[in-house]
Amino acid sequence: MSDLLLHIAALCVLLAAAETLHGIFRAVVLVPRIGKKAALKVAIVTGSLLAFALCWWQVPAMGVVATLPLLGIGAVLALFMATFDLLLGRWLLKRPWSRAFEDFNPAGGNYLLFGLLLLITFPWLVMRLQLAWAF
Repeated sequence: MSDLLLHIAALCVLLAAAETLHGIFRAVVLVPRIGKKAALKVAIVTGSLLAFALCWWQVPAMGVVATLPLLGIGAVLALFMATFDLLLGRWLLKRPWSRAFEDFNPAGGNYLLFGLLLLITFPWLVMRLQLAWAF
């Protein structure tokens, strides 16, 4: 059990690091070239692919194959990432709470909520695909 928790914690840190670098890239490279709205649309796709790739790399080593525990792992990852995003926005970027929560509002052109919903399913999807390819 402690091995599983260590694997989940490591994946959380990997996701946070990757998504932070991804966000910096979006702000520095994409936004000036294609604008904020288009950059957010591109970033939901590239960020989701990045998270899926990290799950593909890390989840099989956890040894979990049952649906409910895999969705639970995904929920932990999504909750961690949502918390990380809020705290990063609030304390590092000095945004007020109301503005930090705007990242989760699709009506405002922010698609983070969709990425988090996808993240819940990624561990399950990874294992389904890897088990299907094993035969």
